[in-house]
Amino acid sequence: MKKTRYQRILLKISGEILTGGGDYGIDPAVIQQIAREIKEVKALGVEIAIVIGGGNIFRGIAASSKGMDRASADTMGMLATVMNGIALQDALEKIDVQTRVQTAIEMREVAEPYIRRRAMRHLEKDRVVIFAGGTGNPYFTTDTTASLRAMEIGAEVILKATKVDGVYDSDPLINKRAKKFDELSYLDVLKKQLKVMDATAISLCMDHRIPIIVFNLKKKGNIKRVVLGDRVGTKVRG
Repeated sequence: MKKTRYQRILLKISGEILTGGGDYGIDPAVIQQIAREIKEVKALGVEIAIVIGGGNIFRGIAASSKGMDRASADTMGMLATVMNGIALQDALEKIDVQTRVQTAIEMREVAEPYIRRRAMRHLEKDRVVIFAGGTGNPYFTTDTTASLRAMEIGAEVILKATKVDGVYDSDPLINKRAKKFDELSYLDVLKKQLKVMDATAISLCMDHRIPIIVFNLKKKGNIKRVVLGDRVGTKVRG
């Protein structure tokens, strides 16, 4: 068996990916495919934590721009991530991957409260841990949640799963001549205002030297390739 590059990863999945070809909701086929890929990586002995977004159900920033109170809108967005977390847990457990959902907003009937030491123990016991509910506070994105949780659990890398195969100087879905970056520094991302993660998330990763790999989740096997150290997507580091 080929040796893995990373032993403990934090996988950041955007909510929009879960819609498949639609504009809203959860496509069961997509979430089942993601679950199968996670199981494949788990079989390599890698400890996996996941932060999942909620944009496929509700986007707090979009709602606040239309007049909703930002704190209320962000709370609704955080609740949407819990729904996605439960859906992914269901898909994983159907293929015999032990999974726990921990949420920063307490709701004991549906998920565990986020407790750092308990999360670490789950990882050590070979369980996948899904962090939902954002940070539990408005005004913070799930990107910032991913950076924060990665630091708290001692993840070696953040894998940011997107719809494109890396970071570009402009939107490759709109501009066919967009230039892809194979590698970037944290400062490059901040100075050029590249849409990797928000500035708070990038700053946290820079302060704690956690690399970020941005890659296309739609391409089958990409999570495994990244974990094995293959050149996939764009790597952001110091």
